[in-house]
Amino acid sequence: MPSSSIRTRLTLWYSGLLALTFVILGIAAYLLVGYTLEKETDSALRGVAEALAERSLTEAHRRLPAEVDEIFRRFFGAVPMAPYFEWLNPGPDADREVPGRELSALSPRARVNAAKGIATFETVTDGGQHPVRVLTWPVIDSGRLIGVVRVGMSRMNIARTLSHFLLIMAALFPIALALAAAGGWFVADRALRPVARMTQTARSIKAGQLHDRVQKTGAGDELDGLADTLNEMLGRLQTAFTEMRQFTADASHELQTPLTILRGEIEVALRSTRSPDEYKELLRSALEEIQRISVLVEGLLLLARSDAGMLKMDRVPVDLVSVAEEVFGRLGSFAAERQVDLRLEQIEPLEVLGDHVHLGRLLFNLVDNAIKYTPPHGKVEVAIGRSGGSAVIAVTDTGIGIPAEEREKVFQRFYRSAEARSQAQGGSGLGLSIARSIAEAHGGRIEVEAEPGRGSAFRVYLPLLSPTALPG
Repeated sequence: MPSSSIRTRLTLWYSGLLALTFVILGIAAYLLVGYTLEKETDSALRGVAEALAERSLTEAHRRLPAEVDEIFRRFFGAVPMAPYFEWLNPGPDADREVPGRELSALSPRARVNAAKGIATFETVTDGGQHPVRVLTWPVIDSGRLIGVVRVGMSRMNIARTLSHFLLIMAALFPIALALAAAGGWFVADRALRPVARMTQTARSIKAGQLHDRVQKTGAGDELDGLADTLNEMLGRLQTAFTEMRQFTADASHELQTPLTILRGEIEVALRSTRSPDEYKELLRSALEEIQRISVLVEGLLLLARSDAGMLKMDRVPVDLVSVAEEVFGRLGSFAAERQVDLRLEQIEPLEVLGDHVHLGRLLFNLVDNAIKYTPPHGKVEVAIGRSGGSAVIAVTDTGIGIPAEEREKVFQRFYRSAEARSQAQGGSGLGLSIARSIAEAHGGRIEVEAEPGRGSAFRVYLPLLSPTALPG
């Protein structure tokens, strides 16, 4: 497994954090143990000093009792190594009336505090390896200082206890770190095992196997969310590949028909010598097929640019009434030829920010489509109005209509309903796709309402031109 794998990084992070936590807790525990031992030692020394002072008051000549070791044992649980004690008289020189296990000379601070009846804790050196913790305890009788009891204990026991604690921590640290690393590796391995399965499944999926899906863990966690996301992506890819194959097949079919006709006409023209009129007629027919191919290729290029977000548009104020009038001028003769009543009604002068040519193509495709699929003596109406902050271009007809299940499909490229194909109309099935792409490129949308046999209504919603949207 490479060192840069997620499993390795998780293990290292987990082990590092645990090691840092262990060190911090170890330092805190070391300080706490040392503090606790110091406090317990001071408390025990205070108990010893109080007991010695109390017992000394009842002794003859106020001497220290003989049971010093027993008193130390009572408060410390055992006689500590090298316990210290002594009785000092209250005189200026603080001579030792009863030499015990002698301590260093009384410090000025302890002397002053003793005169005031205040006990004093000190840590002093006695020339040995370890310092000594000393308590200077004034003995008061009838409000008068009659002596000073000093007791002490070497800090050797505390030092040894802390040293043993450090040794234990040092021994446990590598063991704990190794267990943490092993546990982290195991947990990371179990957590990432579903990811490995997802990766293996994703690698096995090829263009022809997009129906396969990534298996979920069933735990309802983030990995299941990742699996759902991957499956949704695979579904979109499957749809895109299906549409691309269909698009390629349809485009090839649409291009093959005019090319076949063009090739046949040229081959017929070359088989024998013909009159100028016959050549002219053949060239005219060939030009029609070339024009058909040109329109198809131009539409495909427009859709490709739209898909790539590279549809070039001149963003200028466009008068929708002038666009509609231009489209009517181009399609008026076609409507008359089809015996379709083409009308421009309910016109409201509105402007949008967009490309005049593309908007003309949008409306041309909608009106041309309506005329093609409206039977003779039918009617096609175009209206321009507003709805909220949008301009609305409505194209309604009394044509064959669209079944409910096909209303969204009609915007797919090369799609033509069974009813439309039965009409044997020309066209490539790109008109509505181009219209929707142009509307969306202008920040608008197209909606359709239709009933079979009762006609269709296409409504284009485009953002109205606002003063702040003017260029420059």
